[in-house]
Amino acid sequence: MAELRGDPVTEPTSAPTKPGWRNLNWGRVLIVARSDMRQLLEDKGFWMPMVLLGAIFFLFIPTVLLLSITSIGNVEVVSQMSQTLKVLPKSAQAQIEGQSDQGRTAYALAVFLLAPVAIVVPLTISTAIGASTIVGERERGTGEFLAHSPAHEHEIYLGKLLASLLPGYVTTIIGFGIYSLVVNLFVGPEVGGWFFPTPHWWVLMLWVVPPFLALTLSIVLRLSARVKSTAAAQQAAGLVTLPMIGIAYSQSTGALFGAQAAGLYLGGLAWIVAGFGLARGMRAVSRSRLLGVADGV
Repeated sequence: MAELRGDPVTEPTSAPTKPGWRNLNWGRVLIVARSDMRQLLEDKGFWMPMVLLGAIFFLFIPTVLLLSITSIGNVEVVSQMSQTLKVLPKSAQAQIEGQSDQGRTAYALAVFLLAPVAIVVPLTISTAIGASTIVGERERGTGEFLAHSPAHEHEIYLGKLLASLLPGYVTTIIGFGIYSLVVNLFVGPEVGGWFFPTPHWWVLMLWVVPPFLALTLSIVLRLSARVKSTAAAQQAAGLVTLPMIGIAYSQSTGALFGAQAAGLYLGGLAWIVAGFGLARGMRAVSRSRLLGVADGV
């Protein structure tokens, strides 16, 4: 945290106890975030697995599945999968496009069944970063520099939040573009042309995913501030992501069964809960915890 160290001092720099949002120094927030992200980019052990994870979920798996379905012809497996779609309510069947068994099966897979990928990838990446972002400062011995910096605890928290959120979301946006290309190349010819992203996916990417990330990270950062080791934080973070993935599946299922507004309602609720979670999470970051002398640390 070279930008925040300043002159050596023996006591933490005084700062307002409870600054409002208007009193926050967003320049300091960005310095904290930029410093963390610079360290991540310089660590090949971080960004190479991140790129590989995005490639697996957004490129390799969809390509293999969609190419297999659209190219193997009237094989019994495809016919059976297409017959399964006919047991869905008429409102759900009306949403599935395509004239052939291959086309309808590929459309349902691409638009509905693979939707939770958009939640799994950013949650996995961002929680991995967030789990170690505060407890990692103590383990590396850099928490003292951060604790004695001019930045307020709330500014440190928001900087850590941005540094955890942006890599996962940016990877997802790039992966989403690649996934859209794959879907249109393999499924588009079966349904009469390029059609993806659908409105359902726009809502998911721009309205649902961001608050899900913020909500999850508000919990993960609180855990990272309270636990004694990075390993403990990562294990706890893994438990936090499971219900979020389950909610993503339910949102996708709701859209399939005709609940077109399900994503809008879910995203609105997630924004409200995320705002509450972030406000509560700010209290977990303190200078004493960064120094490792707080109770329970």
